[in-house]
Amino acid sequence: MLIAAAVCPCPPLLVPEVAAGAAGELDALRAACLDAVGVLAAARPERLIVVGPAERDGRGPHPQGTPGSFGGFGVDLDVRLGGWGEAGAGAGAEASERTLPPSLAVAAWLLERARWQAAPVEGLGVGEPLAAERCREVGRELAAQAERVALLVMGDGSACRTLKAPGYLDDRAAAFDAEVARALGAADIAALAALDEELAAELKAAGRAPLQVLAGAGEGAALKGELRYEGAPYGVGYFVAMWS
Repeated sequence: MLIAAAVCPCPPLLVPEVAAGAAGELDALRAACLDAVGVLAAARPERLIVVGPAERDGRGPHPQGTPGSFGGFGVDLDVRLGGWGEAGAGAGAEASERTLPPSLAVAAWLLERARWQAAPVEGLGVGEPLAAERCREVGRELAAQAERVALLVMGDGSACRTLKAPGYLDDRAAAFDAEVARALGAADIAALAALDEELAAELKAAGRAPLQVLAGAGEGAALKGELRYEGAPYGVGYFVAMWS
């Protein structure tokens, strides 16, 4: 059963080494993400499942210890899902032929920075084309894995908020992101489940599928939501929310 969830964005720029001289621009977002991970730890889950967008070859599942790298972003920085301690190292050998997709590598960095030790960790990449109902089915399956399951959901909103945004300016983007932010703050499962797949794709919203996995996982959990951050630096919608 789902007993807690956190939603964080997944731009590699969240990692200071990747952002380099611009790292300070995301300090508030970074701090909110770490606070959200702390809420997950305080919930004392039996298992933490990290869910984020991924291409087909990165969908996993990814056991604890799966390595990730930011080398593709010009930074010599490696991470492991669940950290570099004994548990992570042991599982890393098992997962040696797997690598984390970027969204889960960012999550692994967050967990390392937060010194996560509250529960075993596993990761699941979700393809953006995955249909909404199938996303919810996956969420239900994840929530049923243990009595006390926590989710760390990685995903961005629209990428069309400004003229310089990756997807250029789309007048529909602000309203789309506002509804996502409202739904996260209210833990409105029905609203997340109803996100328009076609519109999300047109707005390049990389979090639609992971958010609908969260909607499925949260069915029957009666969690309360809190929105800790909402903004669009670089023209991309970012949210940090906690459900508990």
